[in-house]
Amino acid sequence: MSFPYRLIATDLDGTLLRADESISERTREALAAATAAGAAHIVVTGRSVPWTRHILDDLGYQGLAVCGQGAQVYDAGAHKLLTSVTLDRQLAGLALAKIEAELGPVALAASRDGIDGEVLVGPGYRVQEGPLPHVFLDDPAQLWTAPLNKLYIQHPGMDDDALATAARQVVGSLVDIVMAGPGVVEILPLGLTKATGLSLAARRLGVRKDQTIAFGDMPNDVPMFGWAAHGVAMANAHHELKAVADEVTTSNEEDGIAVVLERLLGAA
Repeated sequence: MSFPYRLIATDLDGTLLRADESISERTREALAAATAAGAAHIVVTGRSVPWTRHILDDLGYQGLAVCGQGAQVYDAGAHKLLTSVTLDRQLAGLALAKIEAELGPVALAASRDGIDGEVLVGPGYRVQEGPLPHVFLDDPAQLWTAPLNKLYIQHPGMDDDALATAARQVVGSLVDIVMAGPGVVEILPLGLTKATGLSLAARRLGVRKDQTIAFGDMPNDVPMFGWAAHGVAMANAHHELKAVADEVTTSNEEDGIAVVLERLLGAA
């Protein structure tokens, strides 16, 4: 049995993972069948490595993973960071000051660089429920004391889409702003996207973009869809991603990845 793509790129939250952070048996079996047929599976997630490792370990995943919105290429089998891009803290501070001057105060969190980098949470920042580790800080100045992959911002009077759009208008020439999920608006190094990290990982695997199928659910997956030959949005995906997708599958709770992979395997 063959498979029409050599690389399957999957986002995690809202895509490969169900709401309880589990991966269905059907999806596991479909991925296993596709890899047995010659495709490689690569996780491409906004989560940094410390928030991704336990999922990869549960999958028995030994390959490369793109983490931190493209900032990190991680070798899961060797438990080793291969590449890591950090956010210029002086530039990020300038961008943050401009955002707050225009939009008013924002709550702040930050993802520290490295394989064990902590997520630091400043006053007023609402952390998503779940088991992901984080450290609360009383003094926001502590956020800036070590290299960072990204900043997270929240605004008391604006929803995620409005905040991302407004912040991008203010500082889009300095940094990238992306909405990565509910309550998750991120400040990233300019030009950094999931497509950046995916292209690096694909080159290491000897795979081209025209041999890649990608699955996602949020606006931060738009560049990945632009890079891959075929982009599949989940039924639960953000409207911005559905607008650029080649197809829409069922939701992450309804084995959307497996539905597509099984069809492709059946047609092979």
